[in-house]
Amino acid sequence: MGHLTGKKVAFVATDGFEDSELTSPWEAVTSHGAEAVLIAPKGGTIAGKKGHEATVDKTTSEVNAGDYDALVLPGGTSNADHLRMDEDAVSFTREIFAQHKPVGVICHGAWILTDADVLQGRTITSYPSLRTDLRNAGATWVDEEVVVDAGLVSSRTPDDLPAFNDKLVEEIEEGKHAEQTA
Repeated sequence: MGHLTGKKVAFVATDGFEDSELTSPWEAVTSHGAEAVLIAPKGGTIAGKKGHEATVDKTTSEVNAGDYDALVLPGGTSNADHLRMDEDAVSFTREIFAQHKPVGVICHGAWILTDADVLQGRTITSYPSLRTDLRNAGATWVDEEVVVDAGLVSSRTPDDLPAFNDKLVEEIEEGKHAEQTA
């Protein structure tokens, strides 16, 4: 179960994240040997919608995309709305794409991708209310359990987590994807 050993995965979130959309992918990657790092706009702890508290390892102003092998963006409406307003989080996300690294987004987590301007010509799914925003940013939106587009893994809701986690681990194991660009 250690086929992600040596990989470092950035999880970017803030208060209001969807608890299971942080904890379930975190468990999936760490159980396969990856190191998970929680990144948020401010240090200390962040709290999920249902009360899960997580300790922040780094702030968005402290991180460099070159230090990570992949990025995971959990959902939660408040979380996603605040992250897309954090320029450091947006820049970090864009740079992960520019370095061709795998990215997993679930539910409202995809919102930041519109601000990072990385969706042109991509196929993605999300919570249905983001459909118009993602299409306006150049993506083809589909209503499917999990979508993989050249290293970009996306799902709709916590119900999709088993399929999302499987594909996320697979894409991280594969590594960089030439078509994953900013």
